[in-house]
Amino acid sequence: MRIEQILDERQPVFSFEFYPPKTPDGEANLRAALDDLKDDQPAFVSVTYGAGGSTREKTVEIVKSIKQDYDIEAMAHFSLVGQSVDGLRRQLDEIAEAGIDNVLALRGDPPQGESEWIAHPDGLHYSIELIELIKSDYEFCVGAACFPEVHPDAPSPEDDLHYLKRKVDAGASFLITQLFFDNQDYFNFVEDARAVGIDVPIIPGIWPVTNYTQIKRIAELCKSRFPDRFEAELEARKDDLGAVSDLGVAYATLQCIELIGKSAPGIHFYTLNRSPATRAIMAALRSWGLTAVAPA
Repeated sequence: MRIEQILDERQPVFSFEFYPPKTPDGEANLRAALDDLKDDQPAFVSVTYGAGGSTREKTVEIVKSIKQDYDIEAMAHFSLVGQSVDGLRRQLDEIAEAGIDNVLALRGDPPQGESEWIAHPDGLHYSIELIELIKSDYEFCVGAACFPEVHPDAPSPEDDLHYLKRKVDAGASFLITQLFFDNQDYFNFVEDARAVGIDVPIIPGIWPVTNYTQIKRIAELCKSRFPDRFEAELEARKDDLGAVSDLGVAYATLQCIELIGKSAPGIHFYTLNRSPATRAIMAALRSWGLTAVAPA
């Protein structure tokens, strides 16, 4: 089912993001998380690429497996990094042949160990070009990423919004945000996006904090800021993983309650292939009557 149709028929939507594991233990963790989280009846799940597109084949394999084995709608992340146009077309053909309806079109990050993004000599430079390629020859429902705190490479917030408008005009039918920890950043971003004519659903991406060192690194890479009081509470608990996780889940739950209460179309959870934090938040949302999903 196309995600644009899901968003038309079912709000709020709850979706979960996974990444392709690299080891047998990682594979077992992913399957265990899927076994647990399927009971929360997600509207869809997504599967990322590795850095530099290093897990392309695995991504398609997992997305296909989720659709077939779990009967959950699944979306493949699709990046142009390290690929010629011919290579992109071959990959898109494979995704279509696998019966996948939805792709998230991304520029992608540099390969591991490289700090600068460099286009393939026979490839594309920008995600908008990728969206145009997909929409010109394929029937996929296309989503795109957006950045409430501005893309790290954007010259200004205004430039970032106008570029995002071009992605929507090229055919992106919904947007998923980068992680953020201050809901006001999301609300301001949505207001600014509507002001420039972006009218597609903008799904907030929420990362429940369970590891202080990890989230500090990720937030630095993404240029995502912590509200001062939240950061101070995390810092005070940084050596106690259980306390960090308890705080992170509680904080993310409050984020979700406010976002849904103020008409966000749903929540996209960055799960890290683990179920406990996301399941706890979903249970809390059910207890508040903010989702029609019933536990299995």
